[in-house]
Amino acid sequence: MMTFNFNKWNTIAGWTAFAVALVTYTLTVEPTMSFWDCGEYIATAAKLEVGHPPGAPLFQMMGAFFAMFATDKTQVALMVNMMSVFSSAFTILFMFWSSTMVLKKIISRCSEINNNNAVVILGGSFVGALAYTFSDSFWFNAVEAEVYAMATLFISLMFWLGLKWEEDMDTPRGNKWLLIICLVTGLSFGVHFMALLTIP
Repeated sequence: MMTFNFNKWNTIAGWTAFAVALVTYTLTVEPTMSFWDCGEYIATAAKLEVGHPPGAPLFQMMGAFFAMFATDKTQVALMVNMMSVFSSAFTILFMFWSSTMVLKKIISRCSEINNNNAVVILGGSFVGALAYTFSDSFWFNAVEAEVYAMATLFISLMFWLGLKWEEDMDTPRGNKWLLIICLVTGLSFGVHFMALLTIP
């Protein structure tokens, strides 16, 4: 049996991965804008205007919230870019927690979860989360005002919620996770439709 609290170390390691991602993306965030849709997203988010079809209303509202923290108009683009920074850091957090849940389930089928297995689960999940943190495509999306960073957050959140639902499915209040999944699915339509890929 484990002699240390797995849930405690799972939480600590998850937030550590989040912190590494947040610091990395904050240090490398675009100070203004990238030369594609980002300029449009920054302008429409800061002024709550209509972007190109099909639109991203939740993204625009969140962008307007982040734009409020700009000290002057030259900082608006940076603040909207910071929304992607935080979205991507939270993506890493939920990816880490999802990975530990999946690995714990796989390992528990063939052996009990002891200290050695727990270190493998936490270490492997940490390395995997950081590998994704520093992957080329994800890093580029994490530092600019594009919908893909927040859409990836919704995908990772929905996957984590699905795993939590599977864990508690047979308990009296287990379906509360399904209600949250439905809410997050609806919210994800306000960013990008690719979060639908998580449902199957």
